[in-house]
Amino acid sequence: MKLWHNYNDISTDSLWIIDKRDNSGIHSGHYHGNFIPQIPYQLFSRYTKKGDWILDPFMGSGTSIIEAINMERNAIGIELQQNVAQEVSDRLGNIKINDTKYLIFQGDSGILDINRQLQNHNINKVQFIIYHPPYWDIIKFSNDKQDLSNADTLQNFLYKFGKTIDNTSKLLEKNRYCALVIGDKYANSQIIPLGFYCMNLFMERNFLMKAIIVKNFDETKGKNGTKAIWRYRALASDFYIFKHEYIFVFKKLG
Repeated sequence: MKLWHNYNDISTDSLWIIDKRDNSGIHSGHYHGNFIPQIPYQLFSRYTKKGDWILDPFMGSGTSIIEAINMERNAIGIELQQNVAQEVSDRLGNIKINDTKYLIFQGDSGILDINRQLQNHNINKVQFIIYHPPYWDIIKFSNDKQDLSNADTLQNFLYKFGKTIDNTSKLLEKNRYCALVIGDKYANSQIIPLGFYCMNLFMERNFLMKAIIVKNFDETKGKNGTKAIWRYRALASDFYIFKHEYIFVFKKLG
């Protein structure tokens, strides 16, 4: 790291305070539940290089795919909903990609034969995986029973997410990294530490824990314009309003 002083834009702190989302280019914040582009930018800058392949098993509106292409990384996105996958494909048609490649697959990332799909494109392994699953049932993304946001119990949600980890992490090169972006849930007068439950799924699979990053957020689409109501609820029901989410970073050892 002789040139470490050239990486001024890479955060090395475990607390990320980001004032506003980057909506430059074809990035869009219209999709309910998508994360800000600065998250994949930081992770890709730190753990990948130009020409690497990045996999996003929960593509959504394509934030990580767009950011990867902007950074001259190749990208693979998997999206359960056909209409969402098609929308991302259409938007990517408006971006200049040079020699960068991207692939979009529609299907359930927990059961899709991704290895065969990648072999058809002469791709053996990926160099980074970014996981941003639904925060259980806080936001209902579809009526599909395979959608993690429709899991009827916490145990079922974790089981399904574990299947996605198993089905995708086998594609990750040894000694490379993956990240999980996740938040917690409040229900039935108690906090459900969803982030740490999901973190444990990786630990149980012998991933090496490298970082626990806390990122701030302000009003989400679901709470937009209701700050006073949520403050009243917090005071009346003895809880604190979530203003953070987690970014867990893991290293694959085997």
